[in-house]
Amino acid sequence: MFELRNVEKRYPGVHVLKGVDLAIAPGEIIGLVGENGAGKSTLMKIIYGAVQPDAGSVLIDGAPVHFRSPRDAMKMGIGMVYQEQSLIPNLSVMENIFLGFEQQFVHLGVIQWRRMAQAARVQLRKVKLDIDPGMITSRLTFAQRQLVELAKVLALEERVEGHLVILLDEPTSVLSKDEIDLLFGLVRELRRRASFIFVSHRLDEIIALSDRIYVLKDGIVVDVLAAKDARVETIQKKMVGRDIALEYYRENRQVPFDAGRVLLELDHVVLPGRRHEVSLTLHAGEVLALVGVEGAGREGILRAIFGLKAPERGTIRIRGEAMRTFSASNSVAHGVGYIPRERKIEGIASGMNVYENMTLSQMGRYSRGGVLDIPAERALARDWIKRLSIKVPSEESDCGNLSGGNQQKVVLAKWRSGGSDIILLDHPTRGLDIGAKEDVYDMVRDMSADGVGVILVADTLEEAIGLSHTIAVIKDGEIRTWFNCQPGAKPSLYDLIHHMV
Repeated sequence: MFELRNVEKRYPGVHVLKGVDLAIAPGEIIGLVGENGAGKSTLMKIIYGAVQPDAGSVLIDGAPVHFRSPRDAMKMGIGMVYQEQSLIPNLSVMENIFLGFEQQFVHLGVIQWRRMAQAARVQLRKVKLDIDPGMITSRLTFAQRQLVELAKVLALEERVEGHLVILLDEPTSVLSKDEIDLLFGLVRELRRRASFIFVSHRLDEIIALSDRIYVLKDGIVVDVLAAKDARVETIQKKMVGRDIALEYYRENRQVPFDAGRVLLELDHVVLPGRRHEVSLTLHAGEVLALVGVEGAGREGILRAIFGLKAPERGTIRIRGEAMRTFSASNSVAHGVGYIPRERKIEGIASGMNVYENMTLSQMGRYSRGGVLDIPAERALARDWIKRLSIKVPSEESDCGNLSGGNQQKVVLAKWRSGGSDIILLDHPTRGLDIGAKEDVYDMVRDMSADGVGVILVADTLEEAIGLSHTIAVIKDGEIRTWFNCQPGAKPSLYDLIHHMV
């Protein structure tokens, strides 16, 4: 019912898609996988009409179509559920569902809100979400917003004839297991009215949900697999073109930290909304992982260290100096760098180029009399692009157009080039493919070897165990126990879970 034939796309200096063919049948779920930078995002944008191909054809039911915008694609029954979510937070749920299509509820120039609410309830029932359509969207949980995104796409049913094609871009990246099970159950139920293209770096989920899997590498479809016959290891090898290293977390590069050099101390710190005290010490070259269930308080500790929230009691010391002022700028001035979970929102400045992002936290070094030394900024960026193997046409490229893994490298370069020796990593590999994760693990080992202290909130327990020197297990805002993680004597998953729940 939907097909791409020999699709090509180039940007200055980069051949992104090279003769891509893709076909999807009614009710079929297609998995789309590839490393960051393989061309997945561009391919999705072409399908959704946000980008036009340089060559090739898009066909629906065998007839060629041309999308000049996402609105054209939506009129033909193609919708997208975004990884970063496209809902406008200060609008109501029903306004978001019918954004751009409000005219159907207008009478004599006035929107009939009751009719809109009634129509929104119909869409919300499709995704089994029982909420007030008039609720402001910012009050919803992430999982609820994800379902509203899906309801918004399903509203196309009443506006178009024929089958829908729904693109799911990393829809599970920050969902719990129960929320993922709910989403997958809905997708399977909706197959009678829609086909799906599912993009995810969680290969086990791709195999569980998909019928067929397209593997993209360097802009080429290198294989199409039947999901029932696919294995995670096989897909990984096809994605990266090699076997994944047995030393996945680079434990062979783990060296003892400098126990005599303390970079950071939390002394009986009580955070807002918590009642337990938190005390910890971070040494030069140490990787300290904070583990716990969602909501245990790990992220709050990172944000307090970075000055985004002030403790109610206790003391935070950086290199022995007690912090009196809590702000991001003060923490940056004291050598603290923060790589947040939401890198596209808090990590990079989309619309600014690579060298501007890298020097954003150290503008004073590149300013003379209020005039920026742009050649020096560009030289620094070129150096770090080479050091971290950042895939980018040039240092002048828009950071918002880079893949997730390369954006993460730019954020890391911003702090490392500025001399930060305390780095806070909040889910640094979230949404990254297998190859990009390996790059991040190498960077963590490089920082440790350089004497940088790292506090890590990992994406998985295996990642925390593999990367860390020390693990603090947090439950209900309290550090319950500590583990020493020397190579060859690391704790098991059960050891951690026993104290987490």
